[in-house]
Amino acid sequence: MRSLINILDLSVEEIDGLLNVADDIIANPVKYSEVCRGKKLATLFFEPSTRTRLSFEAAMYELGGHVLGFSDAGSSSATKGESVADTTKMVNCYADIIAMRHPKEGAPLVASMHSKIPVINAGDGGHNHPTQTLTDLLTIRRKKGKLSGFTIGFCGDLKFGRTVHSLIQALSRYENIKIVLISPDELKLPSYVKKDVLQKNGIEYIQTTDLESVLPELDVLYMTRVQKERFLSEEEYIRLRDSYILTREKLVKNAKNDLAILHPLPRVNEISVDVDDDPRACYFEQALNGKFVRMALIMKLLGLKAD
Repeated sequence: MRSLINILDLSVEEIDGLLNVADDIIANPVKYSEVCRGKKLATLFFEPSTRTRLSFEAAMYELGGHVLGFSDAGSSSATKGESVADTTKMVNCYADIIAMRHPKEGAPLVASMHSKIPVINAGDGGHNHPTQTLTDLLTIRRKKGKLSGFTIGFCGDLKFGRTVHSLIQALSRYENIKIVLISPDELKLPSYVKKDVLQKNGIEYIQTTDLESVLPELDVLYMTRVQKERFLSEEEYIRLRDSYILTREKLVKNAKNDLAILHPLPRVNEISVDVDDDPRACYFEQALNGKFVRMALIMKLLGLKAD
């Protein structure tokens, strides 16, 4: 039995294999429609989510399986003081695989230590979000045809953004990647990520507070929202939330014609709606890709293959 807590739990070969299966699912959906017949996925979401929870549910349904669980900690026995370990042991009685989102970093890891069935980390605090990373990698590969030899800019909340941290970890294992970090000083990428991931792996990177100045050199732009729920001060959040707003005008003026714009969503106002119809906007396609890559992952962790 194997779980997925951190994107580094997967080798580069395993990631590439999952992306290949996801590509095949996109091309041949009927082939996979009964793979999980009789299997049940438990979605344990102790923190609000729309895309991640629905994509896991859609993934399991389209594999022919079933879904049970909760989408709010307030509707679970956590409100009565039940521990993550006990919740996990209980759910083991009813399901074949678990997808867990939790506001506390490390909670899915704890769950995996007390589980006899696979646990997928669907996001834990500001720490990790490995299935979003797989989604991002699939989107980049489908747009660029490769996962090496490009420049990617991360813009917005790089301090609390778990999607940013996970994707940087994953990309650090591919060749010839250049990273541009764009954020206000208060939301810079944590020093431990720079030291333990970028510097340790010899990844070329620069830091800036100015999006427009670096936009012309980017092949991929990964926008993020400033996350209100990570701030202790409402005042601090309001001061920083509009630090970067990507508009159609900025794209036309500064960006490459084949730039790929990603966003893990939800967006607030950091990408203007006038960008949505630009062919460089990939974020809704990215959300769709999340379903396919989670289908591939569920199959892998359950040891199932399409006939």
